[in-house]
Amino acid sequence: MDYPTLKKMVRQGEGQHLEFKLKAKHPIRIVREAVAFANTEGGILLIGVDDDKNIKGVKFASEEEFALQEALQKYAFPVIDYNLERITLESERQVLVYTIPKSKQIHRVLEDSNETQAGIAYVRVSDMSIKASREMREILKGRQRNKDVRFKYGEKENILMKYLEIHKHISVEEFANIAQIPRRVASRTLVLLVLAKVLDIEPHPQYADAFVRCVE
Repeated sequence: MDYPTLKKMVRQGEGQHLEFKLKAKHPIRIVREAVAFANTEGGILLIGVDDDKNIKGVKFASEEEFALQEALQKYAFPVIDYNLERITLESERQVLVYTIPKSKQIHRVLEDSNETQAGIAYVRVSDMSIKASREMREILKGRQRNKDVRFKYGEKENILMKYLEIHKHISVEEFANIAQIPRRVASRTLVLLVLAKVLDIEPHPQYADAFVRCVE
């Protein structure tokens, strides 16, 4: 990547596939972004770019790189693959460009938290990295297996499809309520329909997930 390409990219602003960080001051936060990219659709992480799109660069690029390398090895499990480039600015400062591909594994952040010893999975939603819900984790696991999924179309599926003809999306709780079924049954049904490519899932920052009909 060259500097003109970097400027063009930065002008687009942060989004589903792009994140800015001025420095590696809080490396575990950057690990969350990397894990979210790997778990979702991949993305690019720029170190040395401010949130206001100002390309400042970092003065000691090697130190920033080392700090992030250590953090990714310590806190990301399994270890994330990435490609690193350095772009030198006129000020002799540099921008670190981390390109993180979509992974075939589910990655977690081993945070210093009592929430879970297995770590926390993150996914990318617009310009944010959020914790993956139970349903999203099941979908990620199912997609890893890459097997054909079959399901029986019954009353609850009919209720679901009629609801989605009117509404844009539905949550697990909404489905359980309108179909009058236990939450675990609603959850499993929606996960199966996503894996069967009848529905899609859109992680949402205000609630766990939004399930939507696939557009052919």
